[in-house]
Amino acid sequence: MTVVWINGAFGAGKTTTARELIELIPNSTLFDPEVIGGALPHLLPAKHLAEVGDHQDLPIWRRLVIDTAAALLAELGGTLVVPMTLLRQDYRDEIFGGLAARRIGVRHLLLAPAETILRERIAHREVPPELPDGEIRVRQWSYDHIEPFKAALANWLATDAHPVDNGTLTPYETAVRIADAVGSGTAPACEIVQTPEPTAETVASGVLLFDERDRVLLVDPTYKPGWEFPGGVVEPGEAPARAGVREVAEETGVHLDALPRLLVVDWEPPAPPGYGGLRLLFDGGSLDSTEAARLMLPGPELRDCRFVTEEEAARLLPPVRYERLRWALRARERGATLYLEAGVPVGTRS
Repeated sequence: MTVVWINGAFGAGKTTTARELIELIPNSTLFDPEVIGGALPHLLPAKHLAEVGDHQDLPIWRRLVIDTAAALLAELGGTLVVPMTLLRQDYRDEIFGGLAARRIGVRHLLLAPAETILRERIAHREVPPELPDGEIRVRQWSYDHIEPFKAALANWLATDAHPVDNGTLTPYETAVRIADAVGSGTAPACEIVQTPEPTAETVASGVLLFDERDRVLLVDPTYKPGWEFPGGVVEPGEAPARAGVREVAEETGVHLDALPRLLVVDWEPPAPPGYGGLRLLFDGGSLDSTEAARLMLPGPELRDCRFVTEEEAARLLPPVRYERLRWALRARERGATLYLEAGVPVGTRS
């Protein structure tokens, strides 16, 4: 089972191309995530919807896209063709990573006509007559997203997706190009580690590595949004410290000579659909400049890494994860070990 995700600016011709493509790829089905967006007003209070400018910013939309795509493939098999603009890399990571966790590969295609052609297509785009002020709203929406699309193209999109310049192509000709790229392997499946979603509480071990300036290493996974510590889930029967050492070696190429010292144990409460569990942070020690330069990145698991100060980490990490780091740094200074619940010390005078 696989997904062919057709990305591109609003007005690039994704949906019309997708309709042609399902005629060219055997046993393929069209899934337009706009259907999910259209259902949200029937599911969520109007006040909640009004708090975001785009339904993609709602976690429920991203979750439903993953779950619906997986359900369609479980029901129908074959290939799912998904025409949808994705401009935020963290949303790409969340959706593609969620699909990979269900053993669904994603082939990421990008329609990239020249801006002049894109603007001309938007100007002549058909607008549903039943929409009040539809022509103004729909066309202006597309125009407003040209600059964000160009920013994503310059930042990450062009290297993540297989580009197809469809500026002078019909939707059918574009679909033929995509079908050929998918069939020949020119547009390969995205390299995302297939990490199965937990079915119960988990134990995860993170390892803090420091540089010569005592900054801590954070990594940017390809299979989920946001920055993290090197580490991962402890396998059944595996010692947590050894799991952290294993994960650090797999992700970064750094082989620790000794087992790291435990800094914090943090109980992460369940927050559906997540199960929570125990999160351990260990002190992996300092890397000299030579070791730091040999970090094995990027790779299929990690896109980037960065040594950061505590202040910089506060801007990159989710709040609970940052609190875990903050208390781990305090424990490191004191030569102590702390027990936390949801990032807050418990049973210890802090």
